[in-house]
Amino acid sequence: MRRILIVDDEETNQRLLKAILEAKGYETLQAYDGAEGMQFAKESQPDLILMDIQIPEIDGIAAFKILQSDPLTMNIPVIALTSYAMGGDREKFLSIGFRDYIAKPISINEFLVLVDSYCS
Repeated sequence: MRRILIVDDEETNQRLLKAILEAKGYETLQAYDGAEGMQFAKESQPDLILMDIQIPEIDGIAAFKILQSDPLTMNIPVIALTSYAMGGDREKFLSIGFRDYIAKPISINEFLVLVDSYCS
């Protein structure tokens, strides 16, 4: 079973993503801030990380950069999950090194197609 780490400080987002992913057969882990997300990533080695950008402790971009510099986590694909939906934001996150970008609110079908592309 593929394991996905959801790093998001909004409990409503966590519950929604967890329900969608688990209904599709994925195992999920939840972290509510960047520090906890990095710890879970190192300990559990998920197949994919969904990383919100505006999270407490360590923001999503800083947490991503730390994960990318660690040999234990550098090969885990990380998708930016954010309410930033301005022109050029997708390109910005991809240029930083995120594998992909999902704008909130999500389209469930598009979200699952994207997740499946990384976890199949």
